[in-house]
Amino acid sequence: MLDARGARDNGFGGIVSGIDARLPRGRLEVFVKFALLTVSYAGLFYDGPALSVVDQVRKARQLGFDGLAIETKRPVASPLDLGRSDRQAIRAAADAEGIELCAIESLSNFASPIMEERENNLAMMRLVLDLAVDLGVPLVKVFAAWPGLVNDEDDTASYVPYEKGNYYARLYPADLRRWHRALDGLRETADLAAQRGLTLALQNHAPVLRPGYEDTLAMMRELDRSNVGLCLDAPLFKERQSDAYVKEAARVCGAHVLLTHYGAWNFVDGEEGVEQGPCPSFGGPVNYAPFLAELQRAGYDGYLVSEYCLPCVKDHRLGGIDDIDRANAMALAYMKQLVESPQTV
Repeated sequence: MLDARGARDNGFGGIVSGIDARLPRGRLEVFVKFALLTVSYAGLFYDGPALSVVDQVRKARQLGFDGLAIETKRPVASPLDLGRSDRQAIRAAADAEGIELCAIESLSNFASPIMEERENNLAMMRLVLDLAVDLGVPLVKVFAAWPGLVNDEDDTASYVPYEKGNYYARLYPADLRRWHRALDGLRETADLAAQRGLTLALQNHAPVLRPGYEDTLAMMRELDRSNVGLCLDAPLFKERQSDAYVKEAARVCGAHVLLTHYGAWNFVDGEEGVEQGPCPSFGGPVNYAPFLAELQRAGYDGYLVSEYCLPCVKDHRLGGIDDIDRANAMALAYMKQLVESPQTV
């Protein structure tokens, strides 16, 4: 695991030394593990080449992670591109490096009014589920809906705009239809997953699901499938970052949480060590400390997954792989300190 000494040994001098002394103290006897998400090194958000899954297994070990979560996106890990020998090589590399392949992360979108788009998503999910089986990964993350990425050949990836305020799924008829289309697609996917012995984790991600935890928990309950749990991410609460709210989210959802992410894109090397900068989606810090402490209190011992999934802009330029390395190392050090010395109040 990466600590201040380990980070220096791995060539990241000065990044994690002097971790912020203001981080909360105390101890709980439940420990989480840390994983890297492959989209971080997919060549979409920085100036540099994509790293293969095998290369990212090695990158995860170099940076001090315990596991790797594989996002099923080109150019790195689409099941369309990974043949039998590729899958065997990924499995062999993970075993050799001692890196657990902890999750397969899909980009499903079942809310479209276009029948063919929903059918195409189901076809994609069959391939994703089969990839999970081939790699021996029991957990697959799913979206109810997904805005998608725009990625021109010579441009950095960016998210497709969506209606940021129109999430009232049970108030407006059009949104009710989107809600139930998403439910139908997720139920069918859950049944396909159950046939393969797999579990799904529904992420609290817009659109359709509003920022927070309430809609995602409600959708999971309405799905009524025993092999569906939650992927609950505090950055996706957006402005709802009060201690009371993030603790409530972790407490109410804790028994169902199978996976959680943190963003590596807003950590800085401050005067007293690694500190959080503003989260790009809402302009403030993510209130990780009480959220993670409450998750641990609920018994969560799964993975915290690091993702860098926004354009990496440094000093008015697009950053490179070294900048992604540095961001992941800083974020990992910060988050490790939180879970190893959690809040006790």
